[in-house]
Amino acid sequence: MIDFSNTEIAFKMKTNLDLRQSKLLFTTLSSPSVVSALKSLTLASLALRLPIKGIVKATVFRQFCGGESVEACSAQIGRLAEGKVGAILDYSVEGKAREEDFDRTLATTLETLVYAQNNANVPFGVFKPTGVGSISIYEKVSLGKKLTPAEQISWERTLDRWKQIIEKANELSVPVMVDAEESWIQPAVDQLVLQYMRTYNQGKAIVYNTAQLYRHDRLAQLQSALELAKSEHFVYAVKIVRGAYMEKERERAKRMGYPSPIQQNKAATDKDYNDALKLLLNNLNHMAVVIGTHNEESVQLAAAILTDKGLGLSHPRVHVAQLFGMSDHISFNAAEAGLNTAKYLPFGPVRDVLPYLFRRAEENTSVEGQTGRELGLIQKEMMRRKH
Repeated sequence: MIDFSNTEIAFKMKTNLDLRQSKLLFTTLSSPSVVSALKSLTLASLALRLPIKGIVKATVFRQFCGGESVEACSAQIGRLAEGKVGAILDYSVEGKAREEDFDRTLATTLETLVYAQNNANVPFGVFKPTGVGSISIYEKVSLGKKLTPAEQISWERTLDRWKQIIEKANELSVPVMVDAEESWIQPAVDQLVLQYMRTYNQGKAIVYNTAQLYRHDRLAQLQSALELAKSEHFVYAVKIVRGAYMEKERERAKRMGYPSPIQQNKAATDKDYNDALKLLLNNLNHMAVVIGTHNEESVQLAAAILTDKGLGLSHPRVHVAQLFGMSDHISFNAAEAGLNTAKYLPFGPVRDVLPYLFRRAEENTSVEGQTGRELGLIQKEMMRRKH
């Protein structure tokens, strides 16, 4: 059993000042009304061109991001490495819709892959499909709708960006994860990922899809993927997460009058997540997995299965991952126990990563017990250091 209560290991990389700042931030995030007010204030200040970048950078950006550029992340990558935890450089600029923005994301993603090849502490690359192409076109492709001539040109550019990223990942032998999207654009993503897996995942895991287990159809999809991988002789590699778009998915399904793709409750999500984990770990000849979770039980389950099967905790086709700035008690204690562990390390210009930061802030007010758990662990470590 991994001891997730060991705060000395969890916060070894944090100074006393770091802990005090994190405590203040999570105390602030514990109030939904305060988070909502701060979000409105920040957006208004930016619109009025008030100089608040420094405040954002010193608080919420510092907690949840690695820096504004790949190179700026090197200090945090080094700190994580001291605790045996890798870093996954995640260019977290969201909500862009112009071709030049997509090209910038492409160039930055390629930069992260080159950086990863030269740094053993960066085990993966990652990109978000809507970071390199239009959401509306992904949706039309997912629905099998005919594209206009202009959309077809845009889609061809999107496909070329995918090709450049995945070919570079293969050339450098750096595995690359493709993030999940909303259910109405995921079919196009799944199709593209599968195409590249057939080409590049021959006896190795280079291209990883992402499965959101808060969707009630994803466990069945993974079971089908296993059969496909067996019959076509490739490795189906996947990051499993619980999910990130629950409210949006339910609201859209209700508005448009179709059955919600989301599980009935959290218990159903947890069950499918752990069943997916068992499926993957019992079929590592055909599958590879990144266990993306802030749930201690799921990490314990993974460690138990690997131990029971005599595979060793550091099996090359198994990684666990958490978001930077959260759940250090899981990441560093899992790494200390021997699991391959990494943190998603978001980066990008402060103004451009604000949507990501607002989502993290709101998530910490809504995830059951998340903020209270973070605060409790920080306070426990601060008490330990006093004695």
